[in-house]
Amino acid sequence: MTFRREHDLLGERQIPEAAYWGVHTLRARDNFPISGQPISTHPDLVVALAAIKQAAAQANHRLGLLDATRCNAIVQACEDIRAGQLNDQFVVDVIQGGAGTSTHMNANEVIANRALEILGHAKGDYTRLHPNEHVNIGQSTNDVYPTAVKLAAWAGAQRLLLALQDLRDQLRRKADAFAHILKVGRTQLQDAVPMTLGQEFGAFATSMDSAITQLGAALPGLCSINLGATAIGTGVTTHADYPETVRAELSALLGIELRTAADLVEATQDCDAFVALSAALKRLAIRLSKLCNDLRLLSSGPRTGLAEIRLPARQAGSSIMPGKVNPVIPEVVNQVCFQVIGNDLTITLAAEAGQLQLNAFEPIIACCLQQSLAHLTAAVDSLTRNCIEGIEADSPRIDSLLNASLAFITVLNPHLGYARTTEVALEALATGQDVRSIVLARGWLDDAQLGRILDPASATRPGILAAA
Repeated sequence: MTFRREHDLLGERQIPEAAYWGVHTLRARDNFPISGQPISTHPDLVVALAAIKQAAAQANHRLGLLDATRCNAIVQACEDIRAGQLNDQFVVDVIQGGAGTSTHMNANEVIANRALEILGHAKGDYTRLHPNEHVNIGQSTNDVYPTAVKLAAWAGAQRLLLALQDLRDQLRRKADAFAHILKVGRTQLQDAVPMTLGQEFGAFATSMDSAITQLGAALPGLCSINLGATAIGTGVTTHADYPETVRAELSALLGIELRTAADLVEATQDCDAFVALSAALKRLAIRLSKLCNDLRLLSSGPRTGLAEIRLPARQAGSSIMPGKVNPVIPEVVNQVCFQVIGNDLTITLAAEAGQLQLNAFEPIIACCLQQSLAHLTAAVDSLTRNCIEGIEADSPRIDSLLNASLAFITVLNPHLGYARTTEVALEALATGQDVRSIVLARGWLDDAQLGRILDPASATRPGILAAA
């Protein structure tokens, strides 16, 4: 391996000649062997950094601060990165000290060295094109990094929204298919009143629809950026027209309507947009985990549990128990949800820990957000494809449970009164008789009246009292 020498304020270091990163990246890689996950494992963040640098170069050229030759080379380098090239050159661990400076410098160095290569110069020949002097004109980690985290989160959220819409639609299809199947509804794991399996799955679909709305409500905050704020929000070292110029360039480049924050000092220290997104992801995780809990419970058995639905069998469930099949897809989604809820706590603590004009803990926020978005998207896709699409109802089992239950007792309450209905329930429990037989035997209602009252269509919607 051949090397080149680069220096910084701490001295010189040898850099592999083939590397597009430089001395600042090397020191960061040495300093932060934390998670084993380099920035490259979060490609949305890499693409966002490149887009910001491209927009900045175009803005600075437009303002007369960067010559056309260097601008074109930087733009081409950024386009290469956005196209997926050089991803392996983003080697700094995503969890790092320094408020994201190491990630920012990694990007500056890779872009500068690729631009030098485009211009026909050797990597590290920074007298011709410099990571700080040219790639970083009018910029600071403190406005570039949080903007990149927002853009990366926005991109990840778009994919998650699509996955959620697909899950919601599949649940609605199941609700329609199961609309005619009457079953026992339960509260506190005890028999309650009749409902349809379609109503149960319809509620699942509505829950996902609410999660989509909540996630969508968190997205506008990601489009408020602080580019041009530089170090603390005062805009020191920038051209007066830079914030609006770079915003317009970046909006056009990404096709997103971005806006510059009204108060750049506040925006540079504030992490509220990340907290809001994380809260929406946590709420989604809670809804998803509850859905998966219900799927596991409704499919429990297959002989000694509820077994009202059958989940598609995906793999053998035991190394010792032949024939055992486990609900592995809901189980893995549950675990992702636990992780997202934990990530939300981490993000909350990191956002609260900011001090004065900067939050130094945005790297862990970025890491947690990217992880939550990616894992939720994959989990939702798997739940839809590998579980929900293949769910079947066990109608005979559902009928047997309904007929053996006291679910119709509450439906009789408006007609018999609470005291008499309680007597029926106690006798049914003690003797094993069905509710209809007991009521007929006591002469409280005749067969025609019971038929109207216990009609499945009437018993699962409002109006039962008036109907009698």
